Amino acid sequence: MTVVSNTSPLSNLSAIGHIELLAQIYGRITIPTAVANELASAAPEDLGVREVPNLAWIEIRPVANQSLVEHLVSDRQIHIGEAEAIALAVELNADRLIIDERLGRREANRLGIPIVGILGILVAAKNRGLISAVRPLMDELIAQADFRVAPQLYTEILVMAGE
Repeated sequence: MTVVSNTSPLSNLSAIGHIELLAQIYGRITIPTAVANELASAAPEDLGVREVPNLAWIEIRPVANQSLVEHLVSDRQIHIGEAEAIALAVELNADRLIIDERLGRREANRLGIPIVGILGILVAAKNRGLISAVRPLMDELIAQADFRVAPQLYTEILVMAGE
């Protein structure tokens, strides 16, 4: 399975100490150079985030289709890390793109890329028995990683997780 990730799912899971869920669910994650650079340049207090590109199960790949990246950045107003993640997912015909940002998700959907966000990953982790509950991790994301979840989505995720 080919899985590409944007920066925020990796940094957010790292911030709450659950980055390993990605390896347990997907085995290997591919990230573009811009995402690796964003992670490596995280604030000094985010040492765990800065180490994510060095994890054995993370593969860093450059994006060949720079014209798509430029189009996404200039015409679609998508951040460079997201743009490279979307372009790499297209190039690799990825089975999944891990992305949370609304504009990036919309563009990935338009391009036919299957997507999942961090909350979907938490539900999958619970379904596989990797975590016992989704609620405490969602609460940690909100408190520690400034992750925003609309109240309705928060409730929907808990229902999906059987909590």
